[in-house]
Amino acid sequence: MAAAPLRSVLQRRNGLLPLFETCRLRDLLFFSSSVDPAAAVGGTISPDPHFMVEYLVNSCGFSPSEAAKFSKPLAHLRSTEKPDAVLNFMRSQGLGGAAIRRVISSEPNYLCYNVETNIAPKFQFLRDLGLSESDIVDVILKNDVILRLDVHRSLVPKLEMWESLLGSRELVLKHLKKTRWFFFSSAEKKLHPNLKFLRDECGIPEERLSVVLRSHPQLISQKPESLRALVARADELGMPRQSRMFMCILDALLMVSKERFEAKVELMRSFGWSESEFSSAVRKNPTFLGISLDMLRRKVDFFINVVGYTTSFIASHPTILLYSLQKRVIPRFRVTEMLKLKGLWTGKYKFTSILVFSDAKFMEKFVLPHKENVPELLDILRVAGTWKGNDTLHLASEDEEGLS
Repeated sequence: MAAAPLRSVLQRRNGLLPLFETCRLRDLLFFSSSVDPAAAVGGTISPDPHFMVEYLVNSCGFSPSEAAKFSKPLAHLRSTEKPDAVLNFMRSQGLGGAAIRRVISSEPNYLCYNVETNIAPKFQFLRDLGLSESDIVDVILKNDVILRLDVHRSLVPKLEMWESLLGSRELVLKHLKKTRWFFFSSAEKKLHPNLKFLRDECGIPEERLSVVLRSHPQLISQKPESLRALVARADELGMPRQSRMFMCILDALLMVSKERFEAKVELMRSFGWSESEFSSAVRKNPTFLGISLDMLRRKVDFFINVVGYTTSFIASHPTILLYSLQKRVIPRFRVTEMLKLKGLWTGKYKFTSILVFSDAKFMEKFVLPHKENVPELLDILRVAGTWKGNDTLHLASEDEEGLS
């Protein structure tokens, strides 16, 4: 199904988006009447109102204290017929014990649902979208609220709406597997006001909005007041709203709480950065805000005390903070130092340029030409885990070093 361009979704008519006029989405968080308060028939029957505690321990693997907590909404049950059916169905769909405990702890009343009418259709809906069994498990674990929603009145309209916003069903499913709750944000209370604010008040062109929404739809899924506070934080950094980097900064700030942001300001101040230098670094490359405090400290310390850079230089080149310290920065620095020690360094490249090279290009230029005369170069890379022999490289992942 071809998705409508973002401009058609952003157009206003009677204060609502055209897509909402057709779908109305008047109850986006509609809860299906899944819970049967009447006593179930069949299964294991017990007159003990607390028998569900033992059931949750034995059937789900909850601890006694957890079972006591999660059994409270199930006190009306006198039979395990429905809980048995729900658990058996979930296991048949690939959910293991830990996954089932996660789902049930989120909403114990799922154990009261009718599998055939309330649960199975949601799994079939996800299968019809082309998701694999493991993908469906991921989606349910991230968004178990799917089990509470009506397929036709809520799930289908939401899918169509996000497909129009993001431009493809593949992107919707990608975020649905990885991102909690974005899919279920209120269109009329959050999505439309946020899009209107970014477009009309912030002056963000729809093309630029589209780029960021495709990677982080959570940006418009938050409360309007939260988005306005996020924009205010970006304004404080001195980034003009008309700049192409403005949306990138919003994207980065969305991932970093104000408390974590202030902690990083204090850390960099301890290294000698002024507030203006910190703001300048964020404007140049806001992605470094996602580095954990500990890793940021280690990286800055290495660049200052080992490489010899000044704090001002680092502030002017914040991109160097994004490279893996153990997999890229340290081994490449040691290789260049070894070449200098052996009198083989030409000094043609600055270290900042060397960090940019791909692993293959770095090997080609600085390691392979000297591997016979300076075998220590390969030892450096082998210890770092970026070389495994036969001139084959193991590409480093920034996730190994505290990007969060």
